[in-house]
Amino acid sequence: MKKSKKLRILAAGDFHGDSDTAKKLAEKAEKEKVDLVILTGDITGPIETNNLLKPFVEKKKKVLFVPGNWDTSETSRFLSELYGVKDIGEHYVVYDNIGVFGIGSPDWELELNEKKTFKKLKKEFEKIKNLEKKILVSHIHAEDTRSEFSGFKGSSALKRAIEEFKPDLFFSGHIHEAEGMYEKKGKTRIFNVGKKGKIIEI
Repeated sequence: MKKSKKLRILAAGDFHGDSDTAKKLAEKAEKEKVDLVILTGDITGPIETNNLLKPFVEKKKKVLFVPGNWDTSETSRFLSELYGVKDIGEHYVVYDNIGVFGIGSPDWELELNEKKTFKKLKKEFEKIKNLEKKILVSHIHAEDTRSEFSGFKGSSALKRAIEEFKPDLFFSGHIHEAEGMYEKKGKTRIFNVGKKGKIIEI
């Protein structure tokens, strides 16, 4: 198997329509020379803004995202088409020898349909399982992870996906107070990211 070079990632989320945060993250992506930006949802919010992902595009950064509960399906399609960014809640993506797959929770969805979620993730994992590295992304956190300190139960389907598919990285957001939390389960490094953004290499 061909060994890919290290991929440098900026993972962030939950900026809820704050264009200043988007600009700062894009500047961070450029300064830190990241290869890929992964957004964990709640890109939009109560603030009505324009050109929210434009700063990343202007810096020529590849962007992947999953929609969060604040992001409507219609807005997600619009952002994807307007900026040429990939919604991995819809379809997995491959970069070099790294597969990125995930699940979104658009349209005010605060709990995932666990059976449907696992079925989707399993189907996509089968397509990328022979790649060197795998990254799993969700807006909502997994069950039995540190983000549950908030009192909000995580997804059992995501927990099962981590246990069975053993992705190298798992990114989630949603719980603002959990931003920056890190843990490891088996070989999977688990990050709760927020609007400050986190740089990770894989």
